[in-house]
Amino acid sequence: MWKFRPSTDFDGLGRSSPLLRSVNKHCGRQVWCWEENAGTPDEREAVEKARQVFTENRQHQKHAADELLRLQYAGRRSRGPFPVDKRGLSGSGAPASAATVEASLRNGISFFESLQCDDGHWPGDYGGPMFLMPGMLIGLYVTSALDSVLSPQHKAEMVRYLNNHSNPDGGFGLHIEGPSTMFGTVFSYVSLRLLGVSPDDATAAAARAWIHEHGGATWTTSWGKFWLGVLGVYSWDGMNPMPPEMWLLPYSKWTGIGWAHPGRFWCHCRMVYLPMSYLYGRRATGKLTPLVMSLRDELYPGPYASIDWNAARNQVAAEDLYYPHPLIQDVLWWTLYKAERVLNGSRLRKRALKECMKHIHYEDENTRYIDIGPVNKILNMVCCWFENPDSQEFKLHLPRLYDYLWVAEDGMKMQGYNGSQLWDTAFAVQAVASTGLAGEAGACLQAAARFIDANQVAQEAQQPLEEYYRHISRGAWPFSTGDHGWPISDCSAEGLKAALTLTSLGRELGGPPLPAERLHDCVNVLLSYQNPDGGWATYENQRSHPILELINPSETFGDIVIDYNYVECSSACITALLSFAAQHPEHRTNEIEMSVHRGVRYIKSIQRPDGSWYGNWAVSFTYGTWFGAVALAAAGEDVHGSACLRRACAFLLSKQRQDGGWGESYLSSQTKEYHQSEGEASHVVNTGWALLALLAAKYHEIDAAPCHAAAHCLILAQEASGDWPQQSISGVFNRNCMIQYANYRNVFPIWALGEYRTALLGAGTSA
Repeated sequence: MWKFRPSTDFDGLGRSSPLLRSVNKHCGRQVWCWEENAGTPDEREAVEKARQVFTENRQHQKHAADELLRLQYAGRRSRGPFPVDKRGLSGSGAPASAATVEASLRNGISFFESLQCDDGHWPGDYGGPMFLMPGMLIGLYVTSALDSVLSPQHKAEMVRYLNNHSNPDGGFGLHIEGPSTMFGTVFSYVSLRLLGVSPDDATAAAARAWIHEHGGATWTTSWGKFWLGVLGVYSWDGMNPMPPEMWLLPYSKWTGIGWAHPGRFWCHCRMVYLPMSYLYGRRATGKLTPLVMSLRDELYPGPYASIDWNAARNQVAAEDLYYPHPLIQDVLWWTLYKAERVLNGSRLRKRALKECMKHIHYEDENTRYIDIGPVNKILNMVCCWFENPDSQEFKLHLPRLYDYLWVAEDGMKMQGYNGSQLWDTAFAVQAVASTGLAGEAGACLQAAARFIDANQVAQEAQQPLEEYYRHISRGAWPFSTGDHGWPISDCSAEGLKAALTLTSLGRELGGPPLPAERLHDCVNVLLSYQNPDGGWATYENQRSHPILELINPSETFGDIVIDYNYVECSSACITALLSFAAQHPEHRTNEIEMSVHRGVRYIKSIQRPDGSWYGNWAVSFTYGTWFGAVALAAAGEDVHGSACLRRACAFLLSKQRQDGGWGESYLSSQTKEYHQSEGEASHVVNTGWALLALLAAKYHEIDAAPCHAAAHCLILAQEASGDWPQQSISGVFNRNCMIQYANYRNVFPIWALGEYRTALLGAGTSA
C-alpha cells in the first residue's frame, strides 16, 4: 500500500538515502513510499474503491480528488465534523445566517487541519501536465536506471495514470483536461512502452492509431522531437538547432547581442534550454536496444529510413501549434542548421559544452539536486550521466526523483514542481486567520509558523551570483521548500504576509515572531525585484526586451523567453510591503512608499477595458481580478472612490452565475477571453476569488446581495465532512498548460467565507 511520508530522507521504497542533502532536515519534502504490509483490509478496500470510482468517471471528472492522502489522514482529525444548517440557502441575495457561516467555517477548518503534516505544511497533488513523466521515463531508460529507481509498483501506478487519462479518441492531451495533441500522445505512447506495456494493449494501440492518423511522430513539437532524439527514435538532423555556443556570447548589453544572451532569459527557459543545448551539442543518444528499434517502426506510418529529416524540422501538428514560428525564427534556424556542419565536433563546441556543464553543476548543487523544475531536473540528470555515467553527480540526482512523484486515485504522476508547500501554507495561514476562528486553530497555526520559519531562504546561492545569472535570495521564500532554494517574488510576498499575520495573532496562537532582521531581508529582496515600469516579474528582474519572444521555439507554450511582469506578482509584493510597513513603519519608509506608488500605477495600467485583469498562473480572469482588486484596496482605494475598482466589480458581476457563484474554464487562459465553464454548478475556487475581490473593493457597501449569493454557493457546495469537491483544473502556466492546486478547493472557500463573516456579519478577525 502507498504511504505518504513527509519530511524524511526516504526513497520511494521507504529506505533512507545517504545521498540526500538538506538545509533544514528535509522539512516539507514529500515522498510516497510503497510499503508491502501497510494498511488494514478496510483501508485497502477504500483505496481500491476510490480508484474504481475515478476510472468509471474519468471522462467526466478528469482530475483526482487526492483521495489517497485524505484516506491516510482521515484519523488525524481532532475535532468535528460539525453540522451545518443549510436550510434557506438557495444562492439568493439574502444574508446567510451568522450561525450557518460560522458552522461552515468551523467544519471546513477542522477538516483542513487534518490534512496538515506534522512539519506544518499542507501537502497536495500538483499534477496535471502530461509531458513531465515521459521525460523522466526516457531519461531513466537512457541512463539504464529505470528498473533500479522504479519498482514494479511505481510502474503499475504510472500505467494506471496513463490509462486513466487517455481521451475518447485514443490520444492524450498536453494536460489532463486538454484535447489530444501529438506531443501528449507520442509521449504517453512511448511511456507505456517503456513501462512494459505491449503495443497490442488497447490503450497503446488506440494511441498509436491516433499518431498515425495525424501523420506520425515527426509532427510532434520541438520538445517531443528532442526527447525522441535522446531516446534514439528520432534523428538529430530533424531538429531545429539548440547550439551550446549561445552560452559563450557576451552578456553585456552594449554589445547588442548581449540582449539575447540566455542569461537574460526567464530562468525556467534558460534552465531548460541549458541542458538541452548540451545534449544537442554532443548528439547524446541512448543505446539502440530492441525496444528502441521497435519504437522506430511503431511511431511512424512509413519506414524510419525514408523520413525526410530536414522537412520534419518544422512539422508541427495543428493540434499542438499554440505559438507558430514567425518567419524570422525559421530563417534563424535554417542558418544555424547549416552552421552545424562546422560547429559539430569543433574546439568551439567543446568549449561551449564545458561551459554548459559548469552551469548545470551549479544549478544542481544550489538546489540540492532538486533543480528549478521537473524538466531541467531530468535533463540535468541525463547530462551528468553522459558526462560520466559513474559520477557522483548522477547518483545524487536519483533519490531526488521521488520528490516529484505523487500518487492519487488516478495513479502516479510527475508533478510540475517538487510541490507547492510554502505557497499553499502561506495562503492557508491567511485564510484561517481571516475567519475570526483562529483561536480554535492554535496548534495548526503554530505548526504552519514553524514551517514558514524553516523554509525561508537563509543564505545566498554560491557566489559569484553574476557569473551564474542569479538574483539575490537571502530572506525570500520559495514556492516549495528551502531545499529547492529558488525564491519567487509572489511566494516571498505571501510568505512575508503569512509571517506578519502570525505575529499579529500573538505568540500563543501564531508562535514566536520571526526576527526583524529576517523580515528586513525579505523586504530587501522584494524591493530589488521591482522593474522600472513599477511591476514585478517572477524569479528575477526583466533582463531583456519582449521582442525576444520572436525566438520562442517551443510551439506549445506562450511568453516563455523573458521574465514578464504579472498582476499576481505585483499585487502580492504591494500588499506584502504595505503589511510590513504597518508593523514596521520605521524601516525603509520612503523606499516602500515609492515602490507601492509605482506598483499601484502599474496595476492600473494593465487593467483591461472590461475591468478585469488577466490571471497568468491560475484560471484566469477571476484569479487576476482578485489580485488586482486586493492591491488597490490595500493601497486605500475602494469602490466608492475608485473607477478601477468599480469596473472590476462590474466585470465580476457580469460573470456571476445563477447559483450565486462563478465558474471559469481553462480556455480563458489560452484565448485571453473569458470562457464560462461547462455545466450549471459554479466552481468553488473561482467563486472564492470573486467574492474576495468584491469584499476587498467594499462592493457590499453598495449592494451586498451578490456577496450573500456567493456565500450561499460556497456553503451549499461544502461536503458534510467539511471538505469541498474537486472540480475542474484551476492552475495554469505559460498560457497553454494547466496544473492543479489540490488545496485551493479548501483554502479559498475558507478565506472568502472568513472575509464575508468579518465584513458582513461583524465577526472579529482573531477570535
